[in-house]
Amino acid sequence: MPFPVMPEALLRALTERGYAEPTTVQAAVLEPETAGRDLLVSAQTGSGKTVAFGLALAPELLGEAERMPPAGAPLAIVVAPTRELALQVRAELSWLYAAAGGRVVSCVGGMDPLAERRALAQGAHIVVGTPGRLCDHLDRGNLRPEALRAVVLDEADEMLDLGFREELEMILGAAPEERRTLLFSATVPPEIERLAGHFQRDALRISAKAEGGQHRDIAYKAVQVAPQDTERAVVNLLRLSDSLRAIVFCSTRAAVTRLQANLAERGFSAVALSGELSQAERSRALQALRDGRAQVCVATDVAARGIDLPDLGLVIHAELPKEPETMLHRSGRTGRAGRKGISVLVVPPNRRRTAERLLMAARVQAEWGPAPAAEEIRAKDAERLASQAQALLAEEASADDLAVAEALLAG
Repeated sequence: MPFPVMPEALLRALTERGYAEPTTVQAAVLEPETAGRDLLVSAQTGSGKTVAFGLALAPELLGEAERMPPAGAPLAIVVAPTRELALQVRAELSWLYAAAGGRVVSCVGGMDPLAERRALAQGAHIVVGTPGRLCDHLDRGNLRPEALRAVVLDEADEMLDLGFREELEMILGAAPEERRTLLFSATVPPEIERLAGHFQRDALRISAKAEGGQHRDIAYKAVQVAPQDTERAVVNLLRLSDSLRAIVFCSTRAAVTRLQANLAERGFSAVALSGELSQAERSRALQALRDGRAQVCVATDVAARGIDLPDLGLVIHAELPKEPETMLHRSGRTGRAGRKGISVLVVPPNRRRTAERLLMAARVQAEWGPAPAAEEIRAKDAERLASQAQALLAEEASADDLAVAEALLAG
């Protein structure tokens, strides 16, 4: 199904990015019945929801015009739980609205507030930010809410989990009453329903999740291990995987630090993400993953929120989460934008029933089996070695290589 009629600048931006047709959530928010209405959307991480709410905002931002008016007080605010997610949203909305003359400004913790104040003073059509920093700019008068036509809360459930209720209420309370409010959330617990009931008007509820709660691009597996074999199972899962990047979840900072150090000792390029890192250390770790200097990220749930790593095809739950929603959030780091991914639960015998309850509550079907055996790892290593050898043989030898070979033969 192609995209519906929309401003030519947006359609051209989508085409240039390779979007031939909308994802499920994008199609849902563009239905005629959604026009002008507040929306409460439950959508999985990686489902294309940033582009979805970007397109949903078009009537408020562009109206019937093909280009934006001159930038002034913002027309829309997008609130995200973490710095990384806010910057990703800004990047997505920037390319989407570039041809329409859109100016997107970010306001996030860990960045220079004076530079943000100058950017806001120069005018913006869309402001993307984290709750605390947005409230700070509202308090100081740097962020003027009087022209707002729409407010988007992205990953609203995570923002409530992180304790941002007061900040969200302040932001929504400062916006004009006639604004449009779009709430996007992977789950819709009672707290989200109460927030929606208070700040939305006759919201249209949209569920854009895969049938049965399982993401169609994520294959779930559960591997049974002996009580002391969790780390060995993680190592073998990483060695068996062809994914360029993987993320391993632990429940505590201490477990993250220990596992990252052990993986590094075994030759893996691994970084750790936990709450004890400074913003600079966190940024360096994420950059190492993005540019390929690191292949494995070991993280706690809170530290991994909002990150989007390219080519991440494997999620390992080294320690089981406590809630099914957390398992879905963890797993949603993979299977993004139509790419396939694998989510593996490492399950000791005494945690079997817990794992089964998690999967059942999340309405997820997992393939149960043993952890990879040494024979599988050796076979995979041999397969990779043979593939590398074939690739080398297929390459044409350079003049320098031939000279070296001739010298060796002559000697």
